[in-house]
Amino acid sequence: MEHITLLLAIVVVTALVFDFTNGFHDTANAMATTISTGAMRPKAAVAMSAVLNLVGAFLSVEVAKTISKGLVDETGIQPEVILAALVGAILWNLLTWLVGLPSSSSHALMGGLIGATVASIGFSGVNGGVVLTKVLIPAIAAPVVAGVAAMVATRFTYKVDGKIDEKTGRKGYKAGQIASAGLVSLAHGTNDAQKTMGIITLALVAGGALAPGSNPPVWVIVSAGLAIALGTYLGGWRIIRTMGKGLTDLQPQQGFAAQTGAATVILASSHLGFSLSTTHVCSGAVMGAGLGRKGGVVRWSTATRMFVAWGLTLPAAGLVAALAELVARQGDWGIAVVTAFLVVSSAAIWFISRRQVVDHTNVNEVEEDAAAGTGPAASGEPAAEPAGVVTTAIAAVTPPPAGTLAADAADPAGDDALKTTIPAPAAAPTATV
Repeated sequence: MEHITLLLAIVVVTALVFDFTNGFHDTANAMATTISTGAMRPKAAVAMSAVLNLVGAFLSVEVAKTISKGLVDETGIQPEVILAALVGAILWNLLTWLVGLPSSSSHALMGGLIGATVASIGFSGVNGGVVLTKVLIPAIAAPVVAGVAAMVATRFTYKVDGKIDEKTGRKGYKAGQIASAGLVSLAHGTNDAQKTMGIITLALVAGGALAPGSNPPVWVIVSAGLAIALGTYLGGWRIIRTMGKGLTDLQPQQGFAAQTGAATVILASSHLGFSLSTTHVCSGAVMGAGLGRKGGVVRWSTATRMFVAWGLTLPAAGLVAALAELVARQGDWGIAVVTAFLVVSSAAIWFISRRQVVDHTNVNEVEEDAAAGTGPAASGEPAAEPAGVVTTAIAAVTPPPAGTLAADAADPAGDDALKTTIPAPAAAPTATV
């Protein structure tokens, strides 16, 4: 193993802590729809996701190269900069987990790295071209592409589903969801675990333990894979609730379409070396699947909160990292202060989260119903939000799935639990955009 100083050891451990938070923060990306539709039990779902995240970590190092060699000037920064970057990323991960918002761990890490680098050596240390082409453009394009793909796939599955026996179709789509969720987990390990590999490799280069341009050592790959797998197994239940029930109510057909579209986009980006946010991709796919079903509702109030968090991730993590770097550069006492601040802040967030616990027993309840002791677990019915303007407009022009007209004729009162309808026009004025 390379020569590791005490400072480098602190940085490596902190990086693995970030990787751990990345795991439970992003579990929802792979398993939220599978859990919300009942295709898998919550604990079994996160266990499967953890194993596949570990396997995915060994499949490629292209994204790790983007982080360690392309994003910032690896020869101009010190290990203190990496520590400060990780502090900003971890705290943003924990804050967004506390409020149940699926923000991007990847962008938190890159925002922290950029902010700490700028504070240390100025903007010249950041490779703007790489940030634009491999971070910012994919951040905008990927959720749109995944959303459109999921919407088209959802409409296609409902069209095909009309020719299949209902019970057989639901079983088939649930099985398909399990397979597609496994693919997303594999893709997540391939993309997100590599980011920690890249940041540890960058720290080793900055500390003189590795030569510039080196690939991640084997021990870095193994430790990063284990850390993200452990975090995934513990399950980020708050964010799983938001992704599975807070954005839209999904049926197995939609869950299958969303996960398949997301996995395709993530695997393609990993192959190209794009440091993509799997959260952005999977959230876009879930919304696309929600819009793809006739009468499907996307809760735009939740989506708006999520979009705001996305926009704040890079600058917020960057600002915290920059402040941490200014303290850490003061020497040993500065590093001790930054480390203590991270530990105390993380503990405080955890204690606050214990006031309202979300775990595998209540993850499928929406937030308002969980607080009131009602919801799916009590009544068997998901809470609904009036359709937003965008949802209503798309639903109005979407042709009904095959078999819907026959079902309407057989069930004029609308009692069929699987049938969806367009909200009445009277509800439109109260909708959120």
